[in-house]
Amino acid sequence: MTSISITEYKKKYAKPRRSKRRVAVKKERVVSEGEATLAQQLKSYKIEFEQEFKFHSTRQWRADFHLVDKKILVEVEGGIWSNGRHTRGKGYLGDMEKYNAAVMLGYQVIRFSTEQVKSGLAIQQIEKMVGDLG
Repeated sequence: MTSISITEYKKKYAKPRRSKRRVAVKKERVVSEGEATLAQQLKSYKIEFEQEFKFHSTRQWRADFHLVDKKILVEVEGGIWSNGRHTRGKGYLGDMEKYNAAVMLGYQVIRFSTEQVKSGLAIQQIEKMVGDLG
């Protein structure tokens, strides 16, 4: 019978250990159905907008849409029926902080569900707001 050391055994038979350190991977943002629909609607109504608008100078906060020259931010809230991020405690508190900061910076913030966007309610209300601001 041949004997080998523990070190030799580990080199020969042990599975390699994975590093516990995570590698940061920059993910490409996926546009939700509600955001894609609203973008099309805004284009068809010829309402100028920017998507993923960074509205805060020191925080990484972004709004789904910024209506150009109007100081109006539009958010499409997804996952409201599936216990998504916007309806759980931590996410809800984070959203309140973000929206309140936007208001303190002089923006109006309007929020819609995906269903409201798909039904046309969102674009009707946005068009009315933009028309009233003239």
